[in-house]
Amino acid sequence: MTMLVFTFVLLVGSSMQELLPLIVRGQATFLMVGKAFLLLTPFVFAFALPMAMLTSTILTFERFSGDQELTAARASGISLISLAAPILMLSLVLCGLSAAINMAIAPACRVAYNGLRDDMRGALANFKLPEGYTDLPGDRTIYARRNRNQNLQDVMVYSVENEISNKTIVAPSGHFFVDITNQQLILFLTNATTHISPGDISFFGNEMQLVITNFASGARTNISITDLTFPQLQDELRRRNARMPVSLNTITNTAKMDPAKRKKALQKTLSDFEEPIRMQMHKELAFSFACFGFALIGIPLGIRVHRRETKIGVFIALALIAVYFTIQIVGQSLVSHPQYAPHLLMWVPNLVFQAVGAVLLWRANRGI
Repeated sequence: MTMLVFTFVLLVGSSMQELLPLIVRGQATFLMVGKAFLLLTPFVFAFALPMAMLTSTILTFERFSGDQELTAARASGISLISLAAPILMLSLVLCGLSAAINMAIAPACRVAYNGLRDDMRGALANFKLPEGYTDLPGDRTIYARRNRNQNLQDVMVYSVENEISNKTIVAPSGHFFVDITNQQLILFLTNATTHISPGDISFFGNEMQLVITNFASGARTNISITDLTFPQLQDELRRRNARMPVSLNTITNTAKMDPAKRKKALQKTLSDFEEPIRMQMHKELAFSFACFGFALIGIPLGIRVHRRETKIGVFIALALIAVYFTIQIVGQSLVSHPQYAPHLLMWVPNLVFQAVGAVLLWRANRGI
């Protein structure tokens, strides 16, 4: 029941804001909206499953304790650990299901959902360059550490010129606008440095304009890192490692500005090159084990509440869910500081919940 409730709430909240305006304007049929809901459901399952596991565990043991069933079980010689073992085993099974959803099914369905949504309203007319990495038509990949109202910071553009040559453009700032009439994305870069390899040819320019076309050809335009499956993230990480031809010494020697400042700015851009991918990989893995941590902490908390009212258990579950995601969000906010290894912080909520849950369960089993 809790799974159905969370799925319904998350599904309506995440989709109606995008789909309802399209229905009102006549850009989407009810058949397309139904398909969009089906594609979005696995993405919602990834969040609803751990939340439902925590809530149902607290509610079950809250009622179990409130009705004095735990006292009767102990009087019959049955320990709390024996009662909790099947639920913990179930949580491990659900961890495997969560892993399949988080690392493969949900990202693929999310990409299909975004494609269907873009078909409804026109991809280029609503193009928004996300922070991080975006693959563009013409064998180009663009990285922007920040995007504030189409004003970009720490920009890197990689393009394949031919079979043996590639070009990397690095700029501290820039901006872009979309030419809907000609189906073009026009990118302006300030203080850009271009590096062509092989040959280590570099040159510096105050202003640079890039015109990216072929948006109408159906090429992949706006697939975020968060929408990649785990194998795709692994391939992307290897590809990014291969796309690091920029020599800082070569670029800084040719830049028409203070070499020390230029080198520091470029070093910051290049240090961010891999961290968002590592962050997403660890996030998908870590969130797959949330069901076990939630079950482990939910059992003793439900017993300690010792009430029959449902609302208390739901409130506790929502508070714990908020704590879990708050810790994750703090870790994600450090993605631009790879020196702190923020991708490892994705595991902190699991470790905290499992450690606290194990201590509380041990104390509850001893009647403390």
